[in-house]
Amino acid sequence: MKITKISYERLDLQLTVPYTIAYETISKTTNFILKVETDASMVGYGCSAPDLTVTLETPDQVEAMIKDLIVPFLKGKDPFQYAFLLQEIKRLLPTASSTLAMVDMALHDLISKKAGVPLYKYLGGYRNSIPTSITIGILSVEETLRQAKDMVRQGFGILKIKGGSNVEEDITKMLRIHATFPQLKLRFDGNQGYSVAQALAFFEATSAIGIEIFEQPTKVGKEKKLGKVTQNTKIPVMADESLKTLKDMFRLARNERVNMINIKLMKVGGILEGMHINSVAKAANLEAMVGCIDECALGISAGLHFSLSRPNIKYADLDGHLEIANDPTAGMFHLKKGILYPIDTPGLGKLDL
Repeated sequence: MKITKISYERLDLQLTVPYTIAYETISKTTNFILKVETDASMVGYGCSAPDLTVTLETPDQVEAMIKDLIVPFLKGKDPFQYAFLLQEIKRLLPTASSTLAMVDMALHDLISKKAGVPLYKYLGGYRNSIPTSITIGILSVEETLRQAKDMVRQGFGILKIKGGSNVEEDITKMLRIHATFPQLKLRFDGNQGYSVAQALAFFEATSAIGIEIFEQPTKVGKEKKLGKVTQNTKIPVMADESLKTLKDMFRLARNERVNMINIKLMKVGGILEGMHINSVAKAANLEAMVGCIDECALGISAGLHFSLSRPNIKYADLDGHLEIANDPTAGMFHLKKGILYPIDTPGLGKLDL
């Protein structure tokens, strides 16, 4: 099988509900859809969701990289040599993680289609569904409770609350949500907004309500501080922004800085790199969650298939598509009462663009 044609589409997408995190408010996103055609009449698709803070790319940079490098490089290549192809692209584009992830997805889509199985089965097929959390950005206490009520009505059983800008208000939110919906599993994302003292105060005040995950409370580059939070709390502390590369994973594991990790395919460069990172986490006895940024359903589908493939990936935070208006890739998987299910067709799911 040889690649015969590569094309792409740029999607400038609006969010139906803008949201706020500790360092910005987000109302739109740009995604790219890569279409890779072959002489076997099979087509693979991949998604890039550039974010200057997370992936170190702008949309214009991604578009230029597709035109100038990805298209000429992939033409005529065998997608089953994906390890070599991805290594070469990474060598040429060492910091373009969502561009690499896009190519990685398209190649994995192709080879699992050739194998005639859904991608999660090609990758190992450990499970066939996973519950996802749904995220509430930084809002007032009352608006947070209103959104939580709406999400419970939709059937979600896991909420992730964004915070990090006001520890007292964050504590109040978590206590009020738990008191109102004691059946919910709760996760909290500090988005690098806390000092060590604030993170420990948050833990002390909320320790009785059983928060499931305490995500990235302190700033990137301050891993000793992250380690101090981990050592002095009983809530599992998760690295997100601190984990972008395999070297980051090794360093975090070796120094015992965290209890858990968040693997976002756009952040780390795709499924193959995610597999390597997950293997180091497993060796260090760290559990993993597969997360996302503002991605259309195609990107979320790749995260879903990856999360279903490995035993120590026990958590998912794959809700980035839910607020995207007019997503042309919608319908690639099923979401029922907060649980994600892949479509039982070869590759990443049904898509015809």
